[in-house]
Parts: sequence; C-alpha cells; structure tokens
Amino acid sequence: MRILQFCRRSFLLVAAILVYQQSEAQSIALTVDAGKPGAPIQSTMWGIFFEDINFAADGGIYAELVKNRSFEFDEPLMGWEDASQGGAKGAVLITNESATRPANPRYAHIAWNAEQGLYTLINEGFKGMGIRKDIRYNFSVWARTPNEAVKLKIELLNANGTAIGGTTLSVAGNDWKKYTASFTATATEAKAKLRITFEGKGAVDADMISLFPNDTWKNRPGGLRADLVQWLADLKPGFIRFPGGCIVEGRDLTNRYQWKKTVGNVEDRELIINRWNTEFKHRSAPDYFQSFGLGFFEYFQLAEDIGAEPLPIINCGMACQFNSSEVVPLDQLDPYLQDALDLIEFANGSTDTQWGKLRASMGHPAPFNMKMMGVGNEQWGEQYIDRLKVFTKVLKEKHPEIKLITSVGPFSGGELFDYLNPELRSMHVDFIDEHYYRAPEWFLKNANRYDKYDRSGPKIFAGEYAGHTERKVQPENKNNWESALAEAAFMTGLERNADIVYMASYAPLFAHVEGWQWTPDLIWFDNLRSFGTPNYYVQKLFSTNKGTNILSVTSANEALSGKNGLYASAVLDGTTKEVIIKVVNTNEKETAVDILVSGAKKASAAGILSVLKSAGAEDINTLDDPFHIKPVEQSISLKGKKLQTVLPAASVSVIRLKAL
Repeated sequence: MRILQFCRRSFLLVAAILVYQQSEAQSIALTVDAGKPGAPIQSTMWGIFFEDINFAADGGIYAELVKNRSFEFDEPLMGWEDASQGGAKGAVLITNESATRPANPRYAHIAWNAEQGLYTLINEGFKGMGIRKDIRYNFSVWARTPNEAVKLKIELLNANGTAIGGTTLSVAGNDWKKYTASFTATATEAKAKLRITFEGKGAVDADMISLFPNDTWKNRPGGLRADLVQWLADLKPGFIRFPGGCIVEGRDLTNRYQWKKTVGNVEDRELIINRWNTEFKHRSAPDYFQSFGLGFFEYFQLAEDIGAEPLPIINCGMACQFNSSEVVPLDQLDPYLQDALDLIEFANGSTDTQWGKLRASMGHPAPFNMKMMGVGNEQWGEQYIDRLKVFTKVLKEKHPEIKLITSVGPFSGGELFDYLNPELRSMHVDFIDEHYYRAPEWFLKNANRYDKYDRSGPKIFAGEYAGHTERKVQPENKNNWESALAEAAFMTGLERNADIVYMASYAPLFAHVEGWQWTPDLIWFDNLRSFGTPNYYVQKLFSTNKGTNILSVTSANEALSGKNGLYASAVLDGTTKEVIIKVVNTNEKETAVDILVSGAKKASAAGILSVLKSAGAEDINTLDDPFHIKPVEQSISLKGKKLQTVLPAASVSVIRLKAL
C-alpha cells in the first residue's frame, strides 16, 4: 500500500512538473518600454456621444415626467386622457395662437362642471412615470382663469389607480402666471400616472403642465435624471458630442436641429417631431418628440459638470441623405453660417455680446470655453465638400482657435469613404470623423487600422462605433460579451495610435428598454432603474486608465494586434508615475504571459489588475442582473521588473504598475 501511495505521489509530482513546464513553454512574452514615453495622449481621447434616440432625452435623461406638457404634439391631446366619473361634465379645447406665440402656440382651454362627480385629466407619462417613495415632486403649470379662482387637485396614481401622493393649488386671475406646488410620494411605482382633478365649476387656460422629481442631478429644478448622468460622470469622459447624430440633419431641413430654438426660457422653446419617430417601421414611436428642455445650454452645462470638453455638431445646410437629401443652395448658406458663428459667441463670448448675454441670463456668465465644433454629421459627396469649404473659410477666418470636425461619411470604407478621405486631406482639415457599425469580426481584423495612417495628415475622431452582432436593428442585436470583447481589442489599436487618433466615442449612448429604436446601446434604463452594458465597462476601463503618453508594448518585436489571439496597448501616467497595460485575450482558453517592464527606474513590487470577463459570448447585463459582467480588481506582484500572470479566456485585463 505504501509503495502504491508513493507511486501515486510520484506520478502526481511528475504530472505537475510537466504541466508547469508546458505552461512555461507556452507563456507569451510581452515587453513594455517604460523608458521611452511616446506621443502624448489627448485629454479628449475617450469621450461620449449623445443623441436623442431611444427616448434618451425626453423620457430619459431629461427628468420631466409629463408627456406632451405643452400640447404641441401632432395630436395635441396625445398622452392625455379624460377620466371623469360620477356625472361630471367637461371639455378640452386646444387653442392655437401662432401669430402671437410662434414658439409655443397651443394651450388647453379646459371648462368643466363637476358639481356632481369628478372631472379629471390623466397624463400617462413616458411609458408611465417612475416615482420613488419619500422623494419630493414639483408640479408646475402656466395658467389663467377668466372667471373666479379655481382649485386643482394634483395626484400621482399607482398602476392600480390608488393615489400615492398629491397636493392642491388655486388659479386666480386672467393673466398668464406660473403656479407651483410640491408634495412627497408615499410609494415607489414604475408605471405611475398624473391625475388633475378640477373641482366645482369653472374654466382655465393651461400650458406647460410639468412634474419633476426634486432629486435631479445637482438638485437643479427642471434638471436631469441623476442616475443616468452618474453613469456618464463615472466614465470621466474627455468630451461629450451633442446633439447627435442624425438628429442634427433632420429627415428634412424644416425639422433639422436649430440650436437657437433650444435656449432661453423653457416655455419659449419650439418643440419639433423627433426624426426617430417613424424612422423604423418595426420600431415606430408616434409619441416621440423633442421638447428641448434639454437644449444647448444644458448640454454645455452637462459637459462642464462631468469635466468633458463640449463638442457641438451643427447643420451645414444638408438634411439626412438617407432620407430626403435636401440641401440649401450654396448662395443661401448665410443663415446656417450665422448660426455657427452665433453658437461660438453663445459658448465663449463676452456678456456684452447678444448671445453671451443670453448665456449669462440663463445662469452662466463665464464662458464655456468651447474649443471644437463639428460641421455636418454623416454627410457625403461633392455637395458636402462644396458646403464644407464655405464653412471652413468663414469659421477659420473669424475663429481660427476652433478646431473643426469633418465627416468622411457613414461607412468605414467603400465608394463614399474613398471619395471623401482624399478630398478632406487635400483641404488639410483638423479632424476626420470615421464611423464603424460593424460585426465583431471586423473590429478584431481592423485593430491595426491606424498603424500605417499618414502621421502628418488630419487627426482622427472615431466618432461612432459599436460591434453589431446582427445586421438589422432588432432585439437580437445585443450588447453581449462577444461585441464588447471585440471593441476592446479595437480600442487597443486606437490607443496605440493616439498620436493621430485624438478622440473616440461609442454610439448610441442611451436606450429605454421599452422605447428603443436602435440597438445596441451603451446604457439601458427603464423608468426607475438603469444599467451599464459589458460595452460600457470596456469604455470605462479605457477612459479611467487613459494615461498621458503612449508606450511601446511588443511581443517578439511586433505590436500585439491579434497575434496568438492577444491585443495590447500600454501607456504611461506621468501624474501617478504608473505604467498601465491593457491586454485583450480573445482566446477560448486562458493564456499565460510574461510581461517585462523595461526602462523603468524602479518598478514597484505590487500592482493592480482589473479583469473584465465572462464565460459566454452571448452573456449580457440586464435590469434584473445589472452586474453580471463587471470588472474585478485584485493585487498582483512583480519579480524584479517582470510580471508573470495568466489571462483568463475571453477577457480584458488592465494592469497598473508603479514605475518610479
């Protein structure tokens, strides 16, 4: 028996030695040269792209709970319901005063007789209203009454129709006035509704009927939904691009984005239909409009709040070329050019100027210090080049300090790209904006896309990208681990080429789980909850580990861009004196690596390893399981200047090492 036990122990020992030797033989050597910091990494390297798609603004980050608050939808009473009972009589008459109120012409004239029963109007909100227990809610309405004072009862109802908080207010006088009232919710409800009960007998004119939670971002009245902004702040983005996207262009020029109509008093901002309202027949959203409560002032303010550079995109006289393809004649571009010049004044001008004064009146006397602007979104063809030349000439003459972002079309290659790319380079533009919505395999194969780009040419803005697991915009096109892993591999190539790639942003940013038009998206939410996708955590690993300078990372003297299934980039953080190494293992099995940090004066024996991984390519995060895939940190140790570690299968690893 003892001989048998000894033999077994000997066999296990030999097997262990063989496994160790095998793992040693298969270990892949990586060398990071910390002694030769390369090109600086721009503070704008990793940013965010915001567009009002998927109910991202109204019904999303803009915390207004009332849908169609100003009765300006194509169907003026969409979102509103007469829920009277007990014999009460009443009617709503929509009055249109476009001659005297062109920005907000409609209001509701409500007359009732509720001496018996209850005359009530209910607003359904955006897929319902997300209400939290013990949170205070602020109701407001612009109103007047031609007769005696009238009393309104304001209530929130849960999904069963039971009141979960409310208050009353009185309207008196025949002059328009803003009335306000607040109350605290007594229960949490994801599908609440707002009920207004009109007591007795009377009439009232009402407009801008509004309800906001008190706990908005930074507790600003009429502000933004705090949990959604926090997801953005946690990314520590270098820039925020706004307002889109195809939103900039509009399906036609009448419905293009006009920034001047989105600033000033909220009640004076002109609502328009959202271009994603009917873009996809299988995801039609007839109740999707833009109230512009989230307008250009709020975008600039948001950028400042989260420490990001503002990057507004302006219309260049072209509607969406996938839709109407309307263009403004070249000799009629002056209003569009003036909008661009006035935007610079609004963002940066003195309070003595017209638009700087407006900015100050909105609560921000100091300039927003805007440094860049996009001319057009995904425009293409000769018509874009012709208009871009006009914009470039005027803007560069009057504001040479503003860097201009230019479009190379909607695709990463092909006829449109091949025409625009040399044209833009011959114009010596500041930035070329490249977009890629492609399959995960494309991202893996193109991680070296910028390795041989002209270093003396324009800088690159990877303005919109996402791994699409399906070709169509449909539920099956998910934010799964396969897409996130491929994007991470591609991002190592962007970082490795940070001497010419100055900015990058995933797109789109937000999506309501019941109101989306486009998939995939970075952050998903319902009326109460939200979660970051695996793709979000990939973005966060890169953006919060940006560094200050590129470092060389090689294997067998070659950049690691797919060899042995590995992708890698490295940076130096000159502020913290750390070397940061990002390695993406796309293999189905774990991979042993030996990482040598050469050129460092003295590498610390301890470091931090952050790993993002998942067992299945189809794995996702959800509202009910929001952290199924998230980074996990652990301590690591070096032997001298070498780190020996094993990269998990299908993983993204970020290694931070002190290099004093």
